[in-house]
Amino acid sequence: MPTTGRPRTVDRVPDRASDRVHGRAHGRVHGRADSGVPPPVVRPLWDDDVPTLARLNDAAVPAVNALGTAGLRDHLPRCRLALVVDAGRGPEALLLALGPGADYASENYSWFSRERPGSLYVDRVVVAQRLRRLGVGRSLYAQVAAHAAEHGFEEVTCEVNLEPPNPDSLAFHRSLGFRTVGRQETKGGTVRVALMAVPTEHLARLGRPDRRRQG
Repeated sequence: MPTTGRPRTVDRVPDRASDRVHGRAHGRVHGRADSGVPPPVVRPLWDDDVPTLARLNDAAVPAVNALGTAGLRDHLPRCRLALVVDAGRGPEALLLALGPGADYASENYSWFSRERPGSLYVDRVVVAQRLRRLGVGRSLYAQVAAHAAEHGFEEVTCEVNLEPPNPDSLAFHRSLGFRTVGRQETKGGTVRVALMAVPTEHLARLGRPDRRRQG
């Protein structure tokens, strides 16, 4: 395990010195200007981000499952993409995505592996409250789209909770072009999800965010 304070070198995530995301320079978030807030930047996840991101993730339950610091560290080596958004106060948004064949005991990942094989699966997107509606979610998905297109993934997939409901996430993903391709109950019937997919070609065409419908 990397030493805290040094960059992560999990599967294909570059180190801090390289200043790149899978061969692409990371970039600023396209959103509305907010005086006093530095422009948020999408960058790779570094090892010393993990405790802060674990707290951010766990505060978003039940929209995502809790991981804790140890659980997040254990999960990262499975991830093909591990991205954060930093607006000058450290990481305040997180996106994790997995490719096919990961050793991940997730009911939703298993469904996509069977029903939409070969897709790039977005495991979770979590954005701090102060950065919402600034285009952060769309900027993260722009990186996902670029990676999916570069590496031949024809589709990007994810799930969104229907019960307990997560209407903001559902509306956001629909605004990106995601469509429901299935539904299932998980966790012994306590959670019901919409299983969603979008063609990579469509997601990659979005470009700059629609300022009327920022995530």
